[in-house]
Amino acid sequence: MSDPVLSLRGVTRTYDTAQGGLTVLKGVDLDIFPGELVGLIGPSGSGKSSLLHAAGLLERPTSGEVRIDGEDVGALDERARTRIRLSRVGFVYQFHHLLPEFDARDNVALPMRIAGFSEAEARRQAEETLTALGLGERLTHQPAQLSGGEQQRVAIARALANKPRLLLADEPTGNLDPTTSQSVFESLRDLTKTTGVAALIATHNMELAGHMDRVFALKDGHLEERQAESREY
Repeated sequence: MSDPVLSLRGVTRTYDTAQGGLTVLKGVDLDIFPGELVGLIGPSGSGKSSLLHAAGLLERPTSGEVRIDGEDVGALDERARTRIRLSRVGFVYQFHHLLPEFDARDNVALPMRIAGFSEAEARRQAEETLTALGLGERLTHQPAQLSGGEQQRVAIARALANKPRLLLADEPTGNLDPTTSQSVFESLRDLTKTTGVAALIATHNMELAGHMDRVFALKDGHLEERQAESREY
């Protein structure tokens, strides 16, 4: 088996509140491998977003180790963590957060331009990724001209534009109707398998969770693996 893209060991996260410390992660261990789609379930407030933020270097855990491609990223300074986020990690959220004045292609190209790609190369890769997600005819449409499902596909394309090693998604289909949600998830799953990116997806949708390679539930700050049903759409 190949080495994990993401490896968490003993990760804890405690927040200061008016009532004292609130610990939402209590010694989390997790490995995610290339091309693997891992579901993360749990009620609101269980710590799913905190786990994603620690894995994606948006927050530092209170304690524990975070490794991406074997590199211990916990002790790195903010500049180095930002560099890793730009080059190795992609994020998808429940709401697409697309820039309304940019068309689909330029929304996807923007992270690549920030990372130093030329405009021509950024647009070429954006077109390639959008086409793979079924949006080849919508490249020059602005977000307001796209359906909800199309907007979320653009957000997925943007997250994958830099060819990250790790994809983190927080309720990526939570704002969509069931039919569109299934379609967007299928696109995300297919692209994950095609590109070999390791994906961790937080969701309340148990139907979609059943189609992932593995599923973990966050309960009382601990991860518990659940049996994912092997079904095909």
